[in-house]
Amino acid sequence: MNQDPAFDTSIPVLTEVVADSPAPAAPVASAAPAAVAAVAITTETSASDDDADTPEALERRAADRWSGEQWSVMERRLTERVLQQLQGRIDFVLEQRLRDGIAEAVDKAMAGFSAEIRTSLHQSLDQVVTRAVSQEIAHLQTLGK
Repeated sequence: MNQDPAFDTSIPVLTEVVADSPAPAAPVASAAPAAVAAVAITTETSASDDDADTPEALERRAADRWSGEQWSVMERRLTERVLQQLQGRIDFVLEQRLRDGIAEAVDKAMAGFSAEIRTSLHQSLDQVVTRAVSQEIAHLQTLGK
């Protein structure tokens, strides 16, 4: 069950409605447009009920009267609607995540390169200074003889 504080527990979720309803009749072997028309007719004929506008009434009516094919049509329509609403956001979110990921990878690579360059520079300076000191000492020793 959803633990969101904004979630209204008085409204049953689809799984509760389906679990509490009797098993649906065998799916109708008609075409999808016929199922959509049947859903529309069912909704129109029931619209005169007193509680027709409440979500509970709509869920109860759907659970009692819809066939498996009608549920499939509703699922497909809802899926298409959600995908259309999300399509505009997907590109933005994907681009933002790619930018963030690339920026993080570049930062890590730069930190690694900087550390390697710093270590290499320290080693090079150490070698140069050691060689210069050795040469200067050798030069002073040759002058002193």
